[in-house]
Amino acid sequence: MIDTLLFDLDGTLVHFGYDEFLQAYLQAIGAKVASFVDPKKFVKQLLASTTAMLNSLDPSRSNEEVFWDHFRQSIDLDVDKLLPVLDDFYVRDFPKLQQILKPTPLPQARSLVAGLLAEGYQVVIATNPVFPRVAIEERLRWGNLHDLPYTLVTTYENSTYCKPHVEYYQEILKKVDRSPRQCMMIGNNTCEDLVAADLGIVTYLVEDCLLDDGPFYRTPHFRGTFRDLVAFVESRQFAKLGL
Repeated sequence: MIDTLLFDLDGTLVHFGYDEFLQAYLQAIGAKVASFVDPKKFVKQLLASTTAMLNSLDPSRSNEEVFWDHFRQSIDLDVDKLLPVLDDFYVRDFPKLQQILKPTPLPQARSLVAGLLAEGYQVVIATNPVFPRVAIEERLRWGNLHDLPYTLVTTYENSTYCKPHVEYYQEILKKVDRSPRQCMMIGNNTCEDLVAADLGIVTYLVEDCLLDDGPFYRTPHFRGTFRDLVAFVESRQFAKLGL
């Protein structure tokens, strides 16, 4: 019986163009650190250290630790002086990206998640944990989803793996004390989200903002538009599932 639902965030519960987001984010954070380091050099290193974090399978280090260890070793820069500037960026500048991206908040998303929580289901925001918690909380705010009592929100501080590694989902299962048969993963990425099925987790592919990673494709157990998902979840048919 399924009693725990894992939701991807971007393109699933909150709709906006991820490529546009990434471009705007990199431009904004590069401008923020321009007085310390050449923005192009910083962005290049940020992306390289993010790749190191995405590839890491070290259970002894959080994604945050992997990122900053790689960053410190790869750039000639006093990172300790940079950190307060980045903290200020996420508090003051990152929220302004909402004005550029104009994300689409889905009223049905809040009512859907709130309804599940009210009935005692566990809800996990299973967004790829490559950002600090403050940035993920801001993106939840864009969808009016920031103030709900989730069992877990994966961030780079509290995670040691990233999608599409199955270890990411194994870590979630351990933290929420659930077996794969008790969970359903809902997302819009045919690789990063659907790889959860490799563990026996039921998957639902949301097609509105579909991301298809080609050779890493997994076939979902269910698929449809976000409206279809709402009807499916509200029917509570999923509760009887479990592979």
